[in-house]
Amino acid sequence: MALNFETLEYDIGGVRTVVKAIGSGKPILFLHGAATLEGFDFAEGLADRFRVLLPSHPGMGLSGPAPHVADISDMLLHYLNLMDALDLPEKPHLMGFSMGGWMATELAAIARERFDKLVLIAPAGLNDPAHPATPLNAIAPQDFPGYLSHDSAVAARFFPDGSDAAVAESFSADRAREGDLVGRLCAPFGMGHPNLRRFMARITNPTLLVWGEQDRLLPASQAPIWLENLRDAQFLSVPETGHLVPQERPETLKTIGDFLAT
Repeated sequence: MALNFETLEYDIGGVRTVVKAIGSGKPILFLHGAATLEGFDFAEGLADRFRVLLPSHPGMGLSGPAPHVADISDMLLHYLNLMDALDLPEKPHLMGFSMGGWMATELAAIARERFDKLVLIAPAGLNDPAHPATPLNAIAPQDFPGYLSHDSAVAARFFPDGSDAAVAESFSADRAREGDLVGRLCAPFGMGHPNLRRFMARITNPTLLVWGEQDRLLPASQAPIWLENLRDAQFLSVPETGHLVPQERPETLKTIGDFLAT
């Protein structure tokens, strides 16, 4: 059964920005990762208690082209402007996954007063050489499902199965389009910032850090560094789970919801 998402559209600095929304209650702003292939259906696990707002980044997913984006600062400005346009009745929670976790970290650091609690799921951004991420360009296309989820069948359902050439072509075009935007964001320092610890130190919002123990893209061994630098953080370690925590272990959304609700 298809989920009953609302589709909201805004013009943010000349970029058509599409926001999927579901549920009711206190708002959550969710920032997705370096691709939108897994979609937003996971939000059903939060929609019973929260209004989940799921924008596509400029130049990615359902949103329009954003040729002006040069680095992460353009994304931060975009989301501050989107917050103005949303004009929410109360301060939202902020949640970021993977590359979106990097964005959420910097956004919470520069605008902590605009958000309530923070959830970071397998966040990128640290670029610690002792705990290196797996370079995306080092992964063969057929191996991606095994890097995204511990049970590769979970991620495999988001990829074309080869039975429909048009579907495969569209999927490749979407990934190329999103890869262009990600490439621009990562051009200065890779997928992160060398001073991200300084950003973390500014965050006073209560934070929940969530990580799959078998994450092959962003190693969970980074988690202690995040916890050392965030002022008010709890940690949820998810066993037998890879990078796509909400999709592989949807039951974690109840724990996340409980954290946000208290």
